[in-house]
Amino acid sequence: MELALQVQSLKVQYGDFTALDSINLNLQKHTTLGLVGESGSGKSTLARVIAGLITPDEGQILLGDQQLKKKRSREQYKSIQMIFQNPDASLNPKHSIRQILAEALLFHRIVDRSQVEKRSRELLARVQLESRALDKYPHEFSGGQRQRIAIARALSVEPSLLIADEPTSALDVSVQRSVLDLFSSLKGELNLTLLFISHDLGVIHAISDTVAVMRQGQLVEISPKDQFFRRPETAYSQELLSAVPKMPKSSSLGGLYEPTI
Repeated sequence: MELALQVQSLKVQYGDFTALDSINLNLQKHTTLGLVGESGSGKSTLARVIAGLITPDEGQILLGDQQLKKKRSREQYKSIQMIFQNPDASLNPKHSIRQILAEALLFHRIVDRSQVEKRSRELLARVQLESRALDKYPHEFSGGQRQRIAIARALSVEPSLLIADEPTSALDVSVQRSVLDLFSSLKGELNLTLLFISHDLGVIHAISDTVAVMRQGQLVEISPKDQFFRRPETAYSQELLSAVPKMPKSSSLGGLYEPTI
């Protein structure tokens, strides 16, 4: 299968602290890689390096067969979009949803100005929001709705890789499930390639094709999802799984998981 992303010998150092230590990672096109690990393990740092928000000290990143250098082009930045835990990180509170979507569409020349309204309505429909939301502001929506708007904004520029960094962790359980359902449907409809970061193994079980485990800045395991949840390769992965008695139930996303180790 064709690779969407290759991370090779990536290292990030902050003084004497090694945030990422020789990370090697491949992500296949049209699949979802779930990245797990304890807080401080380096998950978000890795995501920000891939997105171009942090410059690594060593190593390289390839998007398809194109190397992403320290100074990226507008097209390269457009190709990798990131959804944050807090949607307010990507939504300007002073702009209406119409302005937020239009700005992205026009800056990256996705459509002509005459098509912005139509495309904005389509994007809201894709994340299951009504078009009347266009004239509202971020503070007028719930946390789950704001996350849907952030997803629409990320999708608006038609990225080849979507990074979701703990996008459901700030939501209550019922809203989490609806947002995961949305990611699942979008993945099928748009053939998305997705890097999905979470500390919640239930979420990872629901959304991922492959699971990668980080610990203290290193990748300690990369396995197909079914293999990881049935028989993980490392003692650390077994510890993570044994700490979770059962996974949240979601009828559309794989049902209940119960550890077998």
